[in-house]
Amino acid sequence: MSQHEAIAVFQVEARETLEIIEQGLLDLMAAPGDRALIDAVFRGLHTLKGSGAMFGFDALAAFTHHCETAFDRVRKGEVAATTDLVSAVLAARDHMRRLMEDPKGDHGAAGDILLADLERAVSAADGALGPAEDAPAMTTWRIIFDLPENAFRNGSNPLALLAELRELGEAEVVVDTSQIPPLDMLDPTNCHLRWTVVLTSDQPRQAIEDVFIFVMDDMSLQIEAIETAAVAEAQPVGAVRAEAAPAAPSAPPALSAPPAVAVTETPDGGRARAVESVRVPADRLDELMDRVGELVIAQSRLTQIANSGADANLRAVSEEIERLSGELRDTMMVLRMVPVSTLFGRFRRLVHDLARETGKAIDLSMDGETTEIDKTVIERLADPLVHLVRNAADHGLETAEGRAAAGKPAAGNNILSAHQSGGEVVITIRDDGRGIDRDRVRAKAESQGLIEPGAVLSDHDLLQMIFHPGFSTAAAVTNLSGRGVGMDVVKRTIEALRGSIDIASRPGEGSEVSLRIPLTLAIIDGLLVRVGQGRYVIPLGAVEECLELSLDEDLRSRGRSFISLRNSLVPYLRLREMFETGTPPELHQKVVVVSTGTERIGLVVDQIIGDHQTVIKSMSKLHSGLPTFSGATILGDGGVALILDVGHLVAKGQQQEAQMREAI
Repeated sequence: MSQHEAIAVFQVEARETLEIIEQGLLDLMAAPGDRALIDAVFRGLHTLKGSGAMFGFDALAAFTHHCETAFDRVRKGEVAATTDLVSAVLAARDHMRRLMEDPKGDHGAAGDILLADLERAVSAADGALGPAEDAPAMTTWRIIFDLPENAFRNGSNPLALLAELRELGEAEVVVDTSQIPPLDMLDPTNCHLRWTVVLTSDQPRQAIEDVFIFVMDDMSLQIEAIETAAVAEAQPVGAVRAEAAPAAPSAPPALSAPPAVAVTETPDGGRARAVESVRVPADRLDELMDRVGELVIAQSRLTQIANSGADANLRAVSEEIERLSGELRDTMMVLRMVPVSTLFGRFRRLVHDLARETGKAIDLSMDGETTEIDKTVIERLADPLVHLVRNAADHGLETAEGRAAAGKPAAGNNILSAHQSGGEVVITIRDDGRGIDRDRVRAKAESQGLIEPGAVLSDHDLLQMIFHPGFSTAAAVTNLSGRGVGMDVVKRTIEALRGSIDIASRPGEGSEVSLRIPLTLAIIDGLLVRVGQGRYVIPLGAVEECLELSLDEDLRSRGRSFISLRNSLVPYLRLREMFETGTPPELHQKVVVVSTGTERIGLVVDQIIGDHQTVIKSMSKLHSGLPTFSGATILGDGGVALILDVGHLVAKGQQQEAQMREAI
């Protein structure tokens, strides 16, 4: 590995470490006495300092050392983890990222200011703790631990851990060798041992945990206080009494770092099969996804050729390739899916900073963080969600005085949630603030000439005015919002993802912004249909059912376009009329019922051809403005089929239904 590649790997891992530090600090805001959180932040700072010095990031290592020293005092109970101290380290964490991203930049003045703030926070926290507790009496502890299989390869030294335990008091060590495999199956670089240590010490439990602080995340550790009489109990099978370890054991030779290994414990205490993970650059996944898409298109063409001939062997091979390509596609899709927690997690810091900037008390709640979505979608959703969360904090939530006057809790609540609905993910941003003032929205729309004075608009259409460029109802421009720039960009970004955005609001109760986003932008299962001579694809995740529509039923429904479906009326759209095919309707048309959440409509087509693995291709610039279509795909015969935008068609069907009800 070249020096440049090594530095790139360090920067990737440093970003992950900084993220862990930030999340730990934010958690400490709510639980300042949580030892596990304090240890996690300290380990992150220690790791960042050590690895930064190793790769030549001296400024980063020197700056991080001061933060590590401050948190070492917190870890030892010398100072309290106050809000000001945690905020100072959060600000320092941002500076660490700048030092990591641009190590040659001039960051000296900013760093000195942050360190001065940190020193003041530590001094203020120095007297925040109560009187020191009395030293604990002598206690006998049983400590049982084992290390992951890759411990030796990662440089962990169990002899050093045992030596540190012996420094705490009188220790008796027994090693369990029962998990060592036969010699012909033994890998000498793997660790198969488990240790039981009986320690008599005047040190508290925390001192024992500190011995394992840098390996605790990957190991199994049990610590329990026992009676002296219970020490002499039966040792585990294969146990061997260990001799005294040398006072200063030397570390084993460093080996090249293998892929990360996750080791899990089975219910009976045994060790489950290790699961390895490998870091892969995102662009390689994108390239692989393109190749899978080309394979799907080629497989579709092969299937068409095989079905048009009489060669049974060719059909058998075609079916096998279709199965394999389908499994490969599904595996590829899983590789690209990431939980929305990777997106939601960054908003905890944003809300923390917004609360300090606006002077408001803001609580952030998150739900559905395990919902998975394509990584490309995640990346493109970040900026729109940042704008929506900032708007909710600045526009939506009242001040503490305003909330008290309205009889609300002092702290405003922002809720981020996600759930899957068919082939889409629905992300909502809710607040319990003042809601949207319809009168101000109307006045602003009229002043900008967007609507005529006194024009009759539905509540939905009125709220959609917010998405016009330059539209803002803020009374004053702030650092957060008020310039009328953003919501139009948010809408364009969501629509570019083939998604939709909607707003609901109740005066005095808050607002909710809903984003409906497709799970993936690459390959979907689709239903291939024919309308006239053209072929179209309907995303299969949005399809509920298919019905027969005879010519007589079609003629009887002229003028109202409703179909009765299990005691409910469902509006439908005649795609033949929408696309102006110029050919008369066929005798036996089909209705494909599609939905987006609770709303559904029927789409009248001439023929349902069947399911189709759809590789989504972007529309050309000439056709990108057509709202009815979200993309195109290449069929097995080389022809092109347009992909219908179900969200747009459902909205159009609902609008048509509303117009008919008003006419009645």
